[in-house]
Amino acid sequence: MAGWNNKRKVMQRYDATAQGYDELYGREQKAKYMAALKNLNVAGNMILDVGCGSGMFFKEIAAKTKAVVGVDISRNLLLLAKKQARGFGNVFVVQSDADYLPFVDSSFNGVFAFTVLQNMPKPSVALAEWKRVAKKSGKVVVTALKKAIPLGTFMDLVEAAGFTVVSFLDDEALKCYVSALETSRFASDT
Repeated sequence: MAGWNNKRKVMQRYDATAQGYDELYGREQKAKYMAALKNLNVAGNMILDVGCGSGMFFKEIAAKTKAVVGVDISRNLLLLAKKQARGFGNVFVVQSDADYLPFVDSSFNGVFAFTVLQNMPKPSVALAEWKRVAKKSGKVVVTALKKAIPLGTFMDLVEAAGFTVVSFLDDEALKCYVSALETSRFASDT
Protein backbone atom coordinates (compact mmCIF):
# COMPACT_ATOMS: atom_id res chain seq x y z
CA MET A 1 0.00 0.00 0.00
CA ALA A 2 2.93 2.33 0.63
CA GLY A 3 3.80 2.19 -3.07
CA TRP A 4 0.36 3.37 -4.13
CA ASN A 5 0.36 6.11 -1.47
CA ASN A 6 3.66 7.41 -2.88
CA LYS A 7 2.28 7.33 -6.41
CA ARG A 8 -0.87 9.12 -5.32
CA LYS A 9 1.25 11.90 -3.77
CA VAL A 10 3.23 12.25 -7.00
CA MET A 11 0.00 12.31 -9.03
CA GLN A 12 -1.50 14.96 -6.76
CA ARG A 13 1.66 17.09 -6.88
CA TYR A 14 1.73 17.05 -10.69
CA ASP A 15 -2.03 17.57 -10.95
CA ALA A 16 -1.64 20.68 -8.77
CA THR A 17 1.31 22.08 -10.73
CA ALA A 18 0.21 21.09 -14.23
CA GLN A 19 -0.72 24.57 -15.45
CA GLY A 20 2.71 25.97 -14.65
CA TYR A 21 4.73 22.86 -15.51
CA ASP A 22 6.11 24.03 -18.86
CA GLU A 23 7.11 27.39 -17.44
CA LEU A 24 8.78 25.81 -14.40
CA TYR A 25 10.55 22.92 -16.12
CA GLY A 26 10.42 23.57 -19.87
CA ARG A 27 13.98 24.74 -20.42
CA GLU A 28 15.44 22.04 -18.19
CA GLN A 29 13.42 19.28 -19.85
CA LYS A 30 14.28 20.47 -23.37
CA ALA A 31 17.99 20.30 -22.50
CA LYS A 32 17.48 16.68 -21.41
CA TYR A 33 15.61 15.88 -24.63
CA MET A 34 18.40 17.30 -26.76
CA ALA A 35 21.07 15.43 -24.79
CA ALA A 36 19.13 12.15 -25.10
CA LEU A 37 18.46 12.52 -28.82
CA LYS A 38 21.98 13.62 -29.73
CA ASN A 39 23.17 10.13 -30.66
CA LEU A 40 19.87 8.33 -31.25
CA ASN A 41 17.95 7.86 -34.46
CA VAL A 42 14.19 7.74 -33.86
CA ALA A 43 13.19 7.98 -37.53
CA GLY A 44 10.24 5.76 -38.38
CA ASN A 45 10.07 4.23 -34.92
CA MET A 46 7.31 3.53 -32.43
CA ILE A 47 8.14 5.62 -29.35
CA LEU A 48 6.82 5.49 -25.79
CA ASP A 49 7.18 8.59 -23.63
CA VAL A 50 6.76 7.38 -20.03
CA GLY A 51 5.79 10.22 -17.72
CA CYS A 52 5.08 12.42 -20.72
CA GLY A 53 3.87 15.28 -18.54
CA SER A 54 2.43 18.09 -20.63
CA GLY A 55 3.70 16.57 -23.88
CA MET A 56 6.70 18.83 -24.46
CA PHE A 57 8.75 15.93 -25.90
CA PHE A 58 6.18 15.37 -28.64
CA LYS A 59 7.40 18.49 -30.47
CA GLU A 60 10.93 17.12 -30.55
CA ILE A 61 10.16 13.70 -32.03
CA ALA A 62 6.68 13.41 -33.55
CA ALA A 63 7.69 14.55 -37.04
CA LYS A 64 10.50 11.98 -37.14
CA THR A 65 8.66 8.93 -35.84
CA LYS A 66 5.99 6.51 -36.94
CA ALA A 67 4.01 7.06 -33.74
CA VAL A 68 4.45 8.39 -30.22
CA VAL A 69 2.46 7.24 -27.21
CA GLY A 70 2.67 9.37 -24.11
CA VAL A 71 1.66 7.97 -20.73
CA ASP A 72 1.37 9.72 -17.41
CA ILE A 73 -0.37 9.12 -14.11
CA SER A 74 -1.39 12.77 -13.75
CA ARG A 75 -4.75 13.50 -15.33
CA ASN A 76 -4.16 17.25 -15.44
CA LEU A 77 -0.81 16.88 -17.19
CA LEU A 78 -2.38 14.46 -19.66
CA LEU A 79 -5.05 17.01 -20.53
CA LEU A 80 -2.23 19.38 -21.51
CA ALA A 81 -0.45 16.57 -23.38
CA LYS A 82 -3.66 15.83 -25.27
CA LYS A 83 -3.71 19.44 -26.50
CA GLN A 84 -0.09 19.04 -27.67
CA ALA A 85 -0.96 15.76 -29.40
CA ARG A 86 -3.71 17.41 -31.47
CA GLY A 87 -1.03 19.09 -33.55
CA PHE A 88 0.20 15.71 -34.76
CA GLY A 89 -1.61 12.82 -36.40
CA ASN A 90 0.70 10.24 -34.87
CA VAL A 91 0.71 11.13 -31.16
CA PHE A 92 -1.56 9.46 -28.61
CA VAL A 93 -1.89 9.84 -24.85
CA VAL A 94 -2.95 7.29 -22.25
CA GLN A 95 -3.35 7.61 -18.51
CA SER A 96 -1.27 4.85 -16.99
CA ASP A 97 0.93 3.83 -14.11
CA ALA A 98 4.55 3.58 -15.30
CA ASP A 99 4.91 0.28 -13.41
CA TYR A 100 1.94 -1.35 -15.20
CA LEU A 101 1.89 -0.23 -18.81
CA PRO A 102 -1.10 -1.34 -20.91
CA PHE A 103 1.01 -2.58 -23.84
CA VAL A 104 2.10 -6.00 -25.03
CA ASP A 105 5.72 -7.06 -24.77
CA SER A 106 8.17 -5.61 -27.29
CA SER A 107 5.83 -2.87 -28.54
CA PHE A 108 8.24 0.06 -28.89
CA ASN A 109 11.54 0.75 -30.65
CA GLY A 110 12.27 3.47 -28.13
CA VAL A 111 11.15 4.04 -24.56
CA PHE A 112 11.94 7.43 -23.04
CA ALA A 113 11.51 8.19 -19.33
CA PHE A 114 12.57 11.72 -18.47
CA THR A 115 12.63 12.64 -14.79
CA VAL A 116 10.44 9.69 -13.79
CA LEU A 117 12.65 7.10 -12.10
CA GLN A 118 13.09 9.03 -8.84
CA ASN A 119 9.29 9.28 -8.49
CA MET A 120 8.85 5.52 -8.57
CA PRO A 121 8.49 3.70 -5.22
CA LYS A 122 10.46 0.75 -6.64
CA PRO A 123 12.69 1.94 -9.49
CA SER A 124 13.70 -1.64 -10.29
CA VAL A 125 10.06 -2.53 -11.02
CA ALA A 126 9.73 0.48 -13.32
CA LEU A 127 12.90 -0.38 -15.23
CA ALA A 128 11.73 -3.96 -15.68
CA GLU A 129 8.41 -2.74 -17.06
CA TRP A 130 10.05 -0.32 -19.49
CA LYS A 131 12.35 -3.12 -20.61
CA ARG A 132 9.35 -5.41 -21.14
CA VAL A 133 7.71 -3.05 -23.63
CA ALA A 134 10.94 -2.31 -25.53
CA LYS A 135 11.72 -4.24 -28.69
CA LYS A 136 14.81 -6.41 -28.88
CA SER A 137 16.65 -3.87 -31.00
CA GLY A 138 15.21 -0.87 -29.15
CA LYS A 139 16.63 1.62 -26.71
CA VAL A 140 15.41 2.70 -23.32
CA VAL A 141 16.45 6.24 -22.42
CA VAL A 142 16.26 7.10 -18.74
CA THR A 143 17.18 10.23 -16.85
CA ALA A 144 17.58 10.30 -13.08
CA LEU A 145 17.92 13.33 -10.85
CA LYS A 146 21.34 13.30 -9.20
CA LYS A 147 20.02 14.70 -5.92
CA ALA A 148 17.55 11.79 -5.64
CA ILE A 149 19.54 8.84 -7.00
CA PRO A 150 23.31 8.62 -6.49
CA LEU A 151 25.33 7.45 -9.49
CA GLY A 152 26.30 4.12 -7.92
CA THR A 153 22.67 3.34 -7.08
CA PHE A 154 21.57 4.29 -10.58
CA MET A 155 24.18 2.04 -12.22
CA ASP A 156 23.29 -0.84 -9.86
CA LEU A 157 19.61 -0.48 -10.85
CA VAL A 158 20.44 -0.46 -14.55
CA GLU A 159 22.69 -3.51 -14.26
CA ALA A 160 20.23 -5.45 -12.09
CA ALA A 161 17.49 -4.78 -14.67
CA GLY A 162 19.63 -6.43 -17.36
CA PHE A 163 20.51 -3.34 -19.36
CA THR A 164 23.73 -2.43 -21.08
CA VAL A 165 24.63 1.25 -21.08
CA VAL A 166 25.03 2.44 -24.67
CA SER A 167 25.63 6.09 -23.84
CA PHE A 168 25.81 8.02 -20.60
CA LEU A 169 26.00 11.72 -19.86
CA ASP A 170 26.68 13.21 -16.45
CA ASP A 171 26.38 16.93 -17.12
CA GLU A 172 26.14 19.27 -14.11
CA ALA A 173 23.96 21.70 -16.06
CA LEU A 174 21.29 19.01 -16.58
CA LYS A 175 21.02 18.10 -12.87
CA CYS A 176 20.56 14.50 -13.95
CA TYR A 177 22.14 11.52 -15.61
CA VAL A 178 21.03 10.87 -19.18
CA SER A 179 21.47 7.26 -20.19
CA ALA A 180 20.62 5.30 -23.31
CA LEU A 181 20.21 1.65 -22.44
CA GLU A 182 19.99 -1.47 -24.50
CA THR A 183 18.30 -4.57 -23.26
CA SER A 184 20.56 -7.54 -22.78
CA ARG A 185 17.72 -9.91 -21.93
CA PHE A 186 17.79 -11.29 -25.47
CA ALA A 187 21.52 -12.04 -25.65
CA SER A 188 20.85 -15.78 -26.00
CA ASP A 189 18.27 -15.23 -28.80
CA THR A 190 20.83 -14.18 -31.44
